[in-house]
Amino acid sequence: MVSRKEEILVKLLALLCILAPSQGKGQRHSFPYLRPASSFSSLPQPHYYDYIIVGGGTAGCPLAATLSQKYNVLLLERGGSPYGNRNVSYMQNFHISLADMSPNSASQPFISTDGVINTRARVLGGGTCINAGFYTRASPRYVDEVGWDGKLVNESYPWIERRIVHFPKIAPWQDALRKGLLQAGVSPFNGYTFDHLYGTKVGGTIFDDTGYRSTAADLLKASNPRKLRVLLHATVQNILFNTQGQKPKAIGVRFKDELGNEHKAYLNQKTASSEIIISSGAIGSPQLLILSGIGPKEDLERLGVKPILYNQHVGKEMSDNPMNSIFIPTKKPVKQSLIETVGITKVGSFIEASSGFGQSSDSIHCHHGIMSAEIGQLSTIPPKQRSLELARSFAQTKKDIPIEAFRGGFILEKIDGPLSKGQLTILNTDIETTPNVTFNYFSNPQDLRRCVFGIRTIEQILRTKSFADLSDVHNYSSEEVLRMSVQANVNFIPKHTNDTKSLEQFCRDTVITIWHYHGGCHVGKVVDQDYRVFGLDGLRVVDGSTFLKSPGTNPQATVMMMGRYMGVKILRTRLGKKAGV
Repeated sequence: MVSRKEEILVKLLALLCILAPSQGKGQRHSFPYLRPASSFSSLPQPHYYDYIIVGGGTAGCPLAATLSQKYNVLLLERGGSPYGNRNVSYMQNFHISLADMSPNSASQPFISTDGVINTRARVLGGGTCINAGFYTRASPRYVDEVGWDGKLVNESYPWIERRIVHFPKIAPWQDALRKGLLQAGVSPFNGYTFDHLYGTKVGGTIFDDTGYRSTAADLLKASNPRKLRVLLHATVQNILFNTQGQKPKAIGVRFKDELGNEHKAYLNQKTASSEIIISSGAIGSPQLLILSGIGPKEDLERLGVKPILYNQHVGKEMSDNPMNSIFIPTKKPVKQSLIETVGITKVGSFIEASSGFGQSSDSIHCHHGIMSAEIGQLSTIPPKQRSLELARSFAQTKKDIPIEAFRGGFILEKIDGPLSKGQLTILNTDIETTPNVTFNYFSNPQDLRRCVFGIRTIEQILRTKSFADLSDVHNYSSEEVLRMSVQANVNFIPKHTNDTKSLEQFCRDTVITIWHYHGGCHVGKVVDQDYRVFGLDGLRVVDGSTFLKSPGTNPQATVMMMGRYMGVKILRTRLGKKAGV
């Protein structure tokens, strides 16, 4: 039994951790609205909120910052603070952050039923804290297809960009890709731009010139701190409803704090416009809906969850943009770079690149996820024996791998708008258990054809002078390069190293992820055009789970824009010209 004094001490230590100075720029981050979830009962009024946002991630942070300009907002984040976390703040620790499997890591790994290692964010700022930092807008065509107001979209992107986005000082590997893409015919060169344009371009980044990362959490600085409360390590268990009216109405949430204690937070019932907004991502949002009683009848019955509303589409038609990469050995270690340059083809393949690793002493002792240059394969293990524990054990045994194995870089190929679809299956009623997720990579033959096109484009790039100056690739045949890449890409899919002449088989064998999975709460099936959940009052979903396809080459810009966009739209709907945003 924890004594009252011990409980108070834990709360004080948690608060000190939240307000600790950042190790990135020597600044002290002191945000009065950040609190540990256990402090909820002692928080000053109000205990009733105009908006409760579940998920302080890529969309949730700009949404909360915007709504707090006029209304009382409670933002509940299941993870911790990004501030003071060197694995989040520094580019050189990008791969270490992904490899961190500890309970409080910003990155929570899982393996899809397809056998692909994946991750979901567990930190204030969401995926912007653990991704490769690339910033690029959606195309005007995408905006039109979604049905967004183009004028408001073009006001919302710059609101993000002014605060956290930079243009990179392009690294040698990225410059070689730029030149190679143009020589391979992916033209024209569109310069440095946030816009989605066919050809080759250098996009934006949330890393500054020193390699320090900005995140969506930094957008909370634009909030009204008197009207915003952010609770960290607040794990929402389910949405609370009033079922006495014509339609069920969301009225509050039940959540657990970092000590395991339960709390309830409620909406302001004096106005019908108060809402709960779920922004928990493509896995978390459909999971929370189902555990709150909104989902397929068979799932609710199997889990023993009291039904609020049957909707067969929750958790269905999920997609992940499959990525494949070619590993390229280099003559000497290359400067670390994440994604800065992209080739946008008209066939529906995007070409990007990464190179090098951070040089801290921990670097070669970690499992480096999709950027791994290890020569070794986990796929030789029988399927029933594959697990995250096995991946962890494998990572710990690789300390003897020579550092030369980490020299080199990757050229990456990603499919735009995959037609292959999967689903999410809830395993139990514990919200902290990641559901089983199936993406069915390359089940649609058109996705496979686009992958083959992308790999052939990469083969052309490898034969250009740009890469001859950096790498030893000219000493290898195309088949040898592919065989090396089969070994360097880590997933749990059985490999065919003797069948590298078949690019279709190469695509299937080496498929990995760049974490752009989406769907599960689609517009028109689970939510309407304003992201209100069908059949209910007072509940919306605002995040990538509503996307039919991932926007742009990399979605973070548009997901952040979406949070700002919906915040402004909600304010203008309620207040008209008085909104002032």
